[in-house]
Amino acid sequence: MRRNAIELAAVATAAVPGLTPTAVSSAPDDPADFDSALLLDSEGKRWRVRSPRHAEASARLETEFLVLRAFAPAIRAELPFLMPTVAGSVRLGSLSTFVYSHLGGSTRSVEELTAGPDALAREIGVALAAIHDLPRAIVSNADLPSYTPNEFRQRRLNELDQAATTGKIPPSLLLRWEHALEDVSLWRFNPSVVHGDLHEDNLLVEGSRVTAVTGWTDLRIGDPADDFAWLVASNEQDFVNAVLDAYTAGRRDKPDKHLLRRAALSAEFALAQYLVKGIAAGDATMVAEAEEMLSTLASDIAEHGGQPISVEPLPSASPATVPGAAAPVAVEPAAGAGAGPGLRAADDGVPAAVPPVTVFPVPAVQPAVHVTPIPAPAPATPPARTEGGAGGGSSTGTANGTKTGAPDAQGGPDDTSTAALTIVDANKN
Repeated sequence: MRRNAIELAAVATAAVPGLTPTAVSSAPDDPADFDSALLLDSEGKRWRVRSPRHAEASARLETEFLVLRAFAPAIRAELPFLMPTVAGSVRLGSLSTFVYSHLGGSTRSVEELTAGPDALAREIGVALAAIHDLPRAIVSNADLPSYTPNEFRQRRLNELDQAATTGKIPPSLLLRWEHALEDVSLWRFNPSVVHGDLHEDNLLVEGSRVTAVTGWTDLRIGDPADDFAWLVASNEQDFVNAVLDAYTAGRRDKPDKHLLRRAALSAEFALAQYLVKGIAAGDATMVAEAEEMLSTLASDIAEHGGQPISVEPLPSASPATVPGAAAPVAVEPAAGAGAGPGLRAADDGVPAAVPPVTVFPVPAVQPAVHVTPIPAPAPATPPARTEGGAGGGSSTGTANGTKTGAPDAQGGPDDTSTAALTIVDANKN
């Protein structure tokens, strides 16, 4: 179910008692999964609302709440950026909408980031290093996924098999990706905490600083290369190198030398994941977009060779070796592990950079932001309140007598522990 910005503002008032929105605008987000809005209230405070469009997206937001709660104030204080704080939640049917205290900064397009100062690239590298050096207990305590290198590789192989069954992936790409996944030398890395959904819309920037990182719905222990996929897809090698240098300097453990190769694979394979997601959702527009981008990628690789993602050279293909191929297919020239033009030597312990290639980021097209004033609501009788709860907080009575925690001095919107969560069943209001 899709909700516009005005509807999200109404939902937010149910999630956060006392919130009175005076203006609202749309906000960048993943349009296939979430509706999102920014609110301005009568006290001049800003809030962000994220509303899921389906059950899987709702589960991701509930997981994010557990993740944010696991980041104790002491851990947050060590990070070079801010993180969201949950102010309240409301359940509509089986879906949960969350309201967050607004964080400073704004999102930038990939083009704006790559054209920015060198200091901004360094900030992104430092932020990535801080995420990947987070204690693993954050993931395990929240009961989130954890993968060894081989488990991660096998999971990706399973996803490739699923994508192949659609019959919509160009055979040359299937062969290319399968070869990389079977190249075990590519998958020797030290697993780390991974953001899992890092891209430009989840970075808030102010000047040349990264002020906040959002979108913590896919936190896990896995391949750190996944958080670099959006950077590789930018096709701005100088920018990628600057981020990588700052990242390498900031990490406690030196990154493996094939990190950017796996990031390039992840960037390409994201198109197959987008296709599968569109088919599962029955979204013909998503499917058509994915097919077009996959076709363009295959043509680009056939013509220009593509980024070297495998360490071992890709063998020549015949129709019998390419799934679904009825005739010979164009395959990129073999890519060895050595350094070529624009590549850093791979034997210095630093990830080898890959040359530019056309890799399309997964679409996340947003409508132009339009700020809409909200009419002042008619005065309403405040709900009855009862005192109690640990730490002297207050509770709000609901129609069925259930009490839900309301933000107080220790658990309000500015509480970085996110211990206070307001749950309101809108169906009973």
